Amino acid sequence: MIAQSFQYASPGTLAEAISMLDKYGEDAKVLSGGHSLIPMMKLRFANPEWLIDINGIPNLAHIKEEGGVIKIGALTREAEIEHSDLLKKYFPIFADVTKLIADPQVRNRGTVGGNLAHGDAANDHPAVMLALNATIVATGSNGERSIAIDEFFHGFYMTALEHGEILTEIQIPEPPAGTGSAYHKLERKVGDYATAGVAVQLTLDSKGVCTAAGFGLTNVNPVPLRASRSEKALVGKSITDETIAEAAKYASEDCSPSSDLRGSEEYKRAMVAVLVKRMIHKAVERISK
Repeated sequence: MIAQSFQYASPGTLAEAISMLDKYGEDAKVLSGGHSLIPMMKLRFANPEWLIDINGIPNLAHIKEEGGVIKIGALTREAEIEHSDLLKKYFPIFADVTKLIADPQVRNRGTVGGNLAHGDAANDHPAVMLALNATIVATGSNGERSIAIDEFFHGFYMTALEHGEILTEIQIPEPPAGTGSAYHKLERKVGDYATAGVAVQLTLDSKGVCTAAGFGLTNVNPVPLRASRSEKALVGKSITDETIAEAAKYASEDCSPSSDLRGSEEYKRAMVAVLVKRMIHKAVERISK
């Protein structure tokens, strides 16, 4: 199908873009990479009268370290994240996730901000940001505000972004020594949505005791899901076969997958447990490197 007709605007500043969103109200949508919005428009699931293209706005594409926080601009392309030396230094999980997002053509254009603002539990970055305890920065006519990742996803394609706000940055605390992270998803073919996916970040002390844990699950819940019981199963304990099995069991129980062409509910729960075990082992391996 072809999208219905619309008006196009390409503001040169963030203030101008926000002013346009305020002016056109619910008839306007923000365009960044477009890989989520444009297909929805073609299927007539989204019918904006105005597209506000923010790609010409400066200072929204960066990966930098400031005051113990890693800051990623909303217009940063997936390909830039995939090859960032700074992210590889602190978060090997990003090398995992970006190579599993669609294909190189999509990654050259798709943005991390658009991925998150879309609010789709089937996307990969929501689970990763939950595991990393990220903070979302939104900018509107009243200025900037910070949104904890656990408060960002509200429902099916629904986020905490208010009318007239634009997601402008993601902030992730720099991990302490002894931290490792990993992500993987099971997919039917390259570039497909996940049958199930798991993101893990772990911090171990010098004695091998887990002092912090983050778990995010992909496409096995209506809303991006933090596996809280899995985190609690590890914190304060050594990483053993028993504690890993417990964390895997909790994750498979606490998610709510739907049976579809990618698999039955039972199968998806089983795959969540398998992936949790594998990602814990992978994160621990990366700590020792």
